[in-house]
Amino acid sequence: MAFPTLYLISTKFVILLCFLSLLLVSCTSRLLGNETDKVSLLEFKKMIKDDPFGVMASWNETIHFCEWFGVSCSRRHQRVTSINLKSLKLVGSMPSHIGNISFLRVLALQNNSFSGEIPPEIKKLHRMQILYLNNNSFSGVVPSNISACQSLNEANFAHNNLTGNIPSDLGTLTNLQSIHFSRNNFFGKIPRSLGNLSLLYDIVFSINNLSGEIPNSLCRLPRLQYFAFAENNLIGTIPPSLFNHSSMLVIDVSGNQLGGTLNPNLFVTLPHLFFFSISGNNFIGSIPITLSNATNMQIFSANVNNLTGKVPNLGKLQKLRNFLAGCNNLGEGNVFDLNFLSSLTNATSLEWLNLGENNFGGFLPTSITNLSRNLRYFTIHANQVSGNIPRGISNLISLQTLGLYNNKISGQIPPEIGFLSNLRILFLYGNNIIGKIPSSLGNLTLLLKLDIGENYLHDKIPVSLGKCQNLESLSLAHNNLSGYIPKEVLKLSSLSLYLGLSYNQFIGSIPKEIGFLINLGILDMSYNSLFGPIPPELGSCIYLEALNLMNNNLEGSIPSTLENLRGMQFLQLSHNHLTGQIPAFFNDFRFLENLNLSYNDFEGAVPTIGIFNNTNSVTIVANRKLCGGIPQLNLPGCNTTKSKKKNSKGYLKIVIPLILGIVGLTVVVFILCLRWLKRQRKGPFPNLIEDPILRVSYHSLLKSTNGFSRENLLGVGGFGAVYRGCFDHDGTTFAVKVIDLLRHGASRSFVAECEILKNTRHRNLVKVLTACSGFDLQGNDFMALVYEYMDNGNLENWLHFSSQDTSEIEENRRLSFSQKLNILIDVANSLDYLHNHCEPAIIHCDLKPSNILLDESMTAHVSDFGLARFVQQKIQCFSENHSSNGGVRGTVGYAPPEYGFGSRPSKAGDVYSLGILILEMLAGRRPTDELFKDGLNLHGYAKVALPDRGMEIVDPKIVQERDDNFQMCLVSMITIGVACSVESPADRMNIHDVVSELNKAKKSLACKDY
Repeated sequence: MAFPTLYLISTKFVILLCFLSLLLVSCTSRLLGNETDKVSLLEFKKMIKDDPFGVMASWNETIHFCEWFGVSCSRRHQRVTSINLKSLKLVGSMPSHIGNISFLRVLALQNNSFSGEIPPEIKKLHRMQILYLNNNSFSGVVPSNISACQSLNEANFAHNNLTGNIPSDLGTLTNLQSIHFSRNNFFGKIPRSLGNLSLLYDIVFSINNLSGEIPNSLCRLPRLQYFAFAENNLIGTIPPSLFNHSSMLVIDVSGNQLGGTLNPNLFVTLPHLFFFSISGNNFIGSIPITLSNATNMQIFSANVNNLTGKVPNLGKLQKLRNFLAGCNNLGEGNVFDLNFLSSLTNATSLEWLNLGENNFGGFLPTSITNLSRNLRYFTIHANQVSGNIPRGISNLISLQTLGLYNNKISGQIPPEIGFLSNLRILFLYGNNIIGKIPSSLGNLTLLLKLDIGENYLHDKIPVSLGKCQNLESLSLAHNNLSGYIPKEVLKLSSLSLYLGLSYNQFIGSIPKEIGFLINLGILDMSYNSLFGPIPPELGSCIYLEALNLMNNNLEGSIPSTLENLRGMQFLQLSHNHLTGQIPAFFNDFRFLENLNLSYNDFEGAVPTIGIFNNTNSVTIVANRKLCGGIPQLNLPGCNTTKSKKKNSKGYLKIVIPLILGIVGLTVVVFILCLRWLKRQRKGPFPNLIEDPILRVSYHSLLKSTNGFSRENLLGVGGFGAVYRGCFDHDGTTFAVKVIDLLRHGASRSFVAECEILKNTRHRNLVKVLTACSGFDLQGNDFMALVYEYMDNGNLENWLHFSSQDTSEIEENRRLSFSQKLNILIDVANSLDYLHNHCEPAIIHCDLKPSNILLDESMTAHVSDFGLARFVQQKIQCFSENHSSNGGVRGTVGYAPPEYGFGSRPSKAGDVYSLGILILEMLAGRRPTDELFKDGLNLHGYAKVALPDRGMEIVDPKIVQERDDNFQMCLVSMITIGVACSVESPADRMNIHDVVSELNKAKKSLACKDY
């Protein structure tokens, strides 16, 4: 009996020992696993280069990692199961250690700035179910071994820089339900293996470079709800099997090369479909009549195809928001074509209705007045629509764009249009409209573009149009309008694109108020009965690219102020009574492509250089008193006899002033010597600003700034501090820069800035009021420059907010894209003036956001000319690091690379700084951002994104809810910034070209409907 008992005890002991061993191994494994997770997380933290919200501070070894921000652990094993760091503006990369967090189920890094490649070690995450990497800057390919993550349910790689083929091994992830690859650079064909993913309900591959046909196997997946392959290069037809899913919600294949007809029963089996887009393809045939079955449809888009026939009844589509069928061949040109519009009155949420560029006929139905009050966009342009504009149009109170142009509409413009207070775009041109322009149009204060040309309107332009203070483009051309051109309209400084008044019967002189149109690009007043001289004020319209005054009765000479119009490309002055000589300044108009001076009374010698050397660009016929010019013009030679007689008199005219000049110079030298001696006794520098608006002393500045108190300190620069002041006698607010004379080169900087500013006048340069040079209360030398005060501070403070800024302050100080573009145009204009319109030319040498000041209207003014220099070596460019051996001029990040190697300042150097500024304002990153290291800089960061991934580097705050035209504008601006900041100075853009391209970007943006 003893032996069995002993055996039983031994057996229990062994079992207990094994259990304890297993428990020890389990605990050891858990401890080792926990330590592995901790180490991997710390490695992840090391890869974070920028953490603006400071969230990674919680990843501290003194705190258990399961309590770190964004980290979740399992209760049983205390192993990391989730890392959620979405939308934290993090900058960094993903470490290979991520593969060691073996219990990870959720990895959510979306909406950050992670870059680099996706590490192949991700294959180790066998338990991972959710992978969100969208809205980052990941590059390279998707690791093919991701197929090892067999538990993966959702994968989102959208909005990155990924490339290569879509891995066919994704077809082995049988648990996959949602996959997003949109907005990358994937190419090649869609893998047929994706048809194996029987649980897949959401597949989005839009905006890539995919080619080939849509696999039929993919369209047969039983649970499909979202199918989006827009903006690729797909060909063939849509497999019919795609339309057999009653669960389908979204079908988007727009922007491809697909074709064929739409099945007549297309929408019978799609009762839940709410988004359907085939725009930008080659589909033919008619819109299926079964569309009426899609009662949940919200977006129907079939723009830009070859569809024909009638539009079916849409009465059951009560949830419809957008119906877009423009640029097709719909309609049959008869009176029944637009009957379907009455059925749309049931769609109470309708916002966009595009029927333009089709073949619709018949009268414009009054039923449009009963369309949704939410309707914002309605255009039926370029059809054969006739009838009157119904007065009930005023019911469409939300309307922002109304396009009825290029039709056969008749009758009058109903005054009720003036009640559409939200209207931005009104295009009625190319019709048969009669009567007067209703004065009620002046109520449309938000109007941006008004074109009612090519009609039969008569009488005067209503003065009330002068109330449209946001108007950018106005065309009244090709009508029968008469009377004087209202001064109120010419005071609309908002006009920046086009003012067309041609082919009317306007009389009187061109009002001098034309000078208010300082931003205008095209002005056409041709074929009227205008008389009198060309007003000199026209020279204020410095952005003019095209000016047409032909076929009027203008007289007198061409005013010299037109010399300011250096961006002119087309100038038409023919068929007038202009006299005098042809101005020589036309020779310097480098962009002038067409100059027509025919049928006038010009006299004298025709220039032979510049545009006058090209007979294809210049027309000067029927000017009988002209002579000379190039032989191809066949003009008589100029009479030299008279010239010789004049030369004898001219000789005296030269000699006498020369003698007087020598005497005057002697007097000036004598006075300067006296002033120099006086300066040696009383102070280091005189007041170098001549005829200042304000005459101030040290005592006056001391009082006006409350003793240069900290409360009035605006900022500190390289050579001094800037304070706000206010004069007691008139309340004038100003900014004063007090020079720190202990800084090496400060006095020379003061002299340089005085010399520059007293010789420049431009709306986009800071205005200096006076300079002060003397002694302070202790008898020390004192120097200061007094500027016009800028209410909105410097650009630096608008682009980059401090960590103390609240979200409310940040929102109030955020620049809109329009403001950013205008600021860049202002800065470019100032450089163009300094480089090309000053004699001698001036180089700024230190262009950066903190040196760009913004006034009350957010107009930019370039400031701080302490480092500036004249091209002709009058003043050298000094920097804070200046030494006898040279040194880097300007500020790190903005100074061009050649300055670091001792190259002399150049115009190309300023262009480089402007290019960096453009990229900084678009990308939202300083050139010294921590992202830029190991040879990468802001220029390279932007360059690699062009031409297809430009939007991915743009600050997300800019891109929100913008259309393709807006994005194209942004990409073009990035291209300008990259072209300005190339390494080689010789390859950079000319500043004049920069101004032209920025204005083109602004115009291309404005010519669409926003």
